Amino acid sequence: MKVGVFKFSSCDGCQLAFFELEEELLELSRIISVEYFLEASSSNRWEHFDLAFVEGSISTKEEEERIKKIRESSKLLVAIGACAVSGGIQSARNFEDFSQVYSSVYSYKHYETNHYSKPVGDFVEVDFELRGCPINKESLKELIGAIIQGRSFQMPSYPLCLECKRKGNPCVVVAHGLSCLGPITLAGCGALCPSYKRGCYGCYGPIEKPNLEALEEGYRRLGKDERALKESLILSFNAYNKNWRGQI
Repeated sequence: MKVGVFKFSSCDGCQLAFFELEEELLELSRIISVEYFLEASSSNRWEHFDLAFVEGSISTKEEEERIKKIRESSKLLVAIGACAVSGGIQSARNFEDFSQVYSSVYSYKHYETNHYSKPVGDFVEVDFELRGCPINKESLKELIGAIIQGRSFQMPSYPLCLECKRKGNPCVVVAHGLSCLGPITLAGCGALCPSYKRGCYGCYGPIEKPNLEALEEGYRRLGKDERALKESLILSFNAYNKNWRGQI
């Protein structure tokens, strides 16, 4: 199986999950051949890939063309992490005046970039998504194993709140009056932030049908207005996810 790992607009964090799988990848080396991975090797080949992993959002014209080329060269394509799945924290600019955002960063125009930072799925077909900011090695291992064994990919489809209940965590909203995106966020992180008495930031992105109206009512009970919820979504890692971008 020929594998490629590609980076677009991102911090490289999700690619590090591959290095955390060093022992597992050594065992799989008889089956998997990593043909392209700039982060890991100076010797790279780009021909055909049975499996391509893509990190990062699409933020320039060059990236638009490159993701299409990767899709054409790959049997299966996996979007890894919040940037590739949802546009990442950089997609916050999609909800603002782009010229003002740009001028606040650069004193003069010298870099060609799109007005929008979008998920990979807005440009090409995506076969699998690995959620998180960053992804974790367990979900990566599960996906690779599922593809090799020809079985279904088993990952949570329920909200983070269920993970909190299973761990016995007191609800940070009820117990501490904190804002929390847990009710509309996909499980998978092990309820990391609520376990340390912090509200969920939505790293794993929205569940399939997030009930923003109910969450908004919960925010009002905490004395927060509608703007507080929208700001927490816009400034999140998954602001431009297709499951809630139209509701923000």
